[in-house]
Amino acid sequence: MMKVLVTGVTGQLGHDCVEELQRRGIECRGVSSKDFSLTDAAKAREVVTAYAPDVVMHCAAWTAVDKAESERETCEEVNAGGTRIMAEICRDLGAKMIYISTDYVFPGTGTEPWQTDSPKAPCNAYGASKLHGEQAVQELLDQYFIVRISWVFGINGKNFIRTMLRLSENHDKLTVVDDQVGSPTYTRDLAVLLADMAASDKYGVYHATNEGYCSWAEFAAEIFRQAGKATVVEPVPSTAYPTPAVRPKNSRMSKAGLDAAGFHRLPAWQDAVGRYLQELSNEG
Repeated sequence: MMKVLVTGVTGQLGHDCVEELQRRGIECRGVSSKDFSLTDAAKAREVVTAYAPDVVMHCAAWTAVDKAESERETCEEVNAGGTRIMAEICRDLGAKMIYISTDYVFPGTGTEPWQTDSPKAPCNAYGASKLHGEQAVQELLDQYFIVRISWVFGINGKNFIRTMLRLSENHDKLTVVDDQVGSPTYTRDLAVLLADMAASDKYGVYHATNEGYCSWAEFAAEIFRQAGKATVVEPVPSTAYPTPAVRPKNSRMSKAGLDAAGFHRLPAWQDAVGRYLQELSNEG
């Protein structure tokens, strides 16, 4: 019987991964920073080894992209150093590792979808730290899945959809950037794929987002349309919203790897938005 340890259980993805594994009757345990800090190698080893998982889904990460620019070292310690620690533990236990990475490992230029082996050149500190995490996993393990995602939303945390819905309560019009293009990722859909991966030995690097591409402005407009909001979206360039961290203009990622391995692609992003809005409404 497979046993799975999920890090970052208090986050959007970790929460949904545990729910999906439980739904399948798979023994699992979710851990958070309350159990151990990602930078505390001794404590991490003690907790993970005691549980002795067959698979570690490493969902925990430093995700404050702008803050990472001023706290580069801490971000690197968590995303690169913490991932190396988890990979070393997996290696010593003979466990599979699923590492959640990001489109930010790519330069974010052009318009062509990134292939899994496209050249890496992160445009910010967060992206660099996640790439270093990938490199640690590949250096230490053979039994690994690196899964790159983007524009994440789920029930257990803050995200773009929640922000847009909140702003729509007292704004007739919102300006949203339209020159950054990518794909939203619904954690409930992603959790299904990750559980499938955990049960397989089709190791490698994958891209996994909901199907279809959009700009942030198009994403916002679809949210308002499906939520029945009258708020109008005014598209603006990224220069209208300067941020400490440079954001990629091109976050398109090819899913050819999923097809080749026989994994199911995630549903269309518009469909995911509808189901997420229903989930929010059920939550009340």
